[in-house]
Amino acid sequence: WLQLMESGGGSAQAGGSLRLSCAAPGYTFESDCVAWFRQGPGKEREGVAGVYPGGAPYYADSVKGRFAISRDIAKNTVYLQMNALKPEDTAMYYCAFQRYTTCLDDAKRLDEREVTYWGQGTQVTVSS
Repeated sequence: WLQLMESGGGSAQAGGSLRLSCAAPGYTFESDCVAWFRQGPGKEREGVAGVYPGGAPYYADSVKGRFAISRDIAKNTVYLQMNALKPEDTAMYYCAFQRYTTCLDDAKRLDEREVTYWGQGTQVTVSS
């Protein structure tokens, strides 16, 4: 069992920015795949972005050019920098841990069925 802890959610105006953090106390992300998913009101959960060792970060089309995922090995933390926020970005955001082999497969990497561990989530609300 792996505990994932998100932080950094909150409220922002459209066009603003927020940064989410994901940490796993007692565990090192260095060789694993970590992703962010979100679930907006009345919507299904969807993959947003992911990062894994040796590969380029990947993003859902809806956030490309606005969001950036990164990992700080020294702090054992994965970040999601969200810029140019839109009201439709309003959602509960979840940090997720996936097997490394999942991240190598384009068809599986942002599929919630391929997530091994979930965080509790952090709320992001964007107002117009």
